[in-house]
Amino acid sequence: MPNYNFVARDRQGQKITGTLTAATERDVINILTGRALFPIAVDAERPSAAVSLGGRVSQQRMATFYSQLASLLKNGVPLLRALAILREQSSSQALRNALDDVIAKVEDGETLGNAFSRHPKIFNEMAVNMTRAGGEGGFLDEVLERIALFTEQQTELKSRTIGALIYPAVLATAGSLVVALLLIFVVPRFDEMFNELRRQGQLPYATDLLLAFSKWLNQYWWIILAVLAILFVILRVQFNTPAGRVLADRIKLRLPLFGGIFQNLAVARFCRILGTLLKNGVPILKSLDISREAAGNKVLSEAIAGATENITAGQSLSEPLARSGKFPKNVTEMIAVAEESNTLDSVLVGIATDVEKETTKRLELMVKLLEPMLLLVMAAIVLFVVMALLLPIMKMSSALRG
Repeated sequence: MPNYNFVARDRQGQKITGTLTAATERDVINILTGRALFPIAVDAERPSAAVSLGGRVSQQRMATFYSQLASLLKNGVPLLRALAILREQSSSQALRNALDDVIAKVEDGETLGNAFSRHPKIFNEMAVNMTRAGGEGGFLDEVLERIALFTEQQTELKSRTIGALIYPAVLATAGSLVVALLLIFVVPRFDEMFNELRRQGQLPYATDLLLAFSKWLNQYWWIILAVLAILFVILRVQFNTPAGRVLADRIKLRLPLFGGIFQNLAVARFCRILGTLLKNGVPILKSLDISREAAGNKVLSEAIAGATENITAGQSLSEPLARSGKFPKNVTEMIAVAEESNTLDSVLVGIATDVEKETTKRLELMVKLLEPMLLLVMAAIVLFVVMALLLPIMKMSSALRG
């Protein structure tokens, strides 16, 4: 039988932690209740051999897997047979390898949630804990449907966000390449042509500046690339450290125009994951821990960690979130009302849906504004290059006519 770590409080309010061996999480809760303890969080220990074979699997593929497994179970197909069917149908070798191990562990009497937990790269922590709760509560098919729906929603949101930013990114890259090619290959050809005007002191300042920059770029382009490469490596190494990730997320939240979008996406993700976990019977402390890590922003994670301490002390969730200043006021107000009416799970999911819709509209508007801005910037740069080259040519033409 698996071991379960628990956090509970006695009649005096003192926090007690420990480990119990039991068949299910519900048995642990019954044991604690029999000892006059109030369980706050119960979590099965992960097996030490939690190793995924073959790498990761796309979230869209996982959404399909959860949906198909739920459908098979709902139609009366036994769990082991359903897993074997999906294992044979899967075109992903990583998922096939993981399902081989899952089937073997379930045959040995392990729960599906514990078997999933052995492959954290494929079955994320949210899916594992929801599966455990569903298995113990006898509504595994419903839980799997919710996991599939959640995964599809997150995949769709991510796809919409990336899709909206692709065109501006391509436009900026293409424009930068055009300008670089002009400066490296076209502009230098005019240098000798304008030598006479330079000697006479009649070369326009804009042209002289353009030629000097082009010459410098031709001579030192490799230094620029080397500096950029070194800077990229340094930033990547730095941002992979805990302090660096916090700094990067703080910078993202303070970006002009896009900072609010990054914040809303993280808030929506946190609310949806927390609401989904609570709705499926996962204890609130464990739900907060999972949703905090899954929010995707370390600054918000720190604020949620403070809220978790409040929950442990028997206080509300909304107050510390509001004090942090990282959550919109309307979101914390709705959470406060939901806590009072004991509808936190459903309200959180509703908040996530509303925030995602609002963020999508803002993102689409931002992209619509960004596209003409990029075109204007690129057009201004090209116009400057063309005019800087045409002005001395016009002067030379006027001198020849005179």
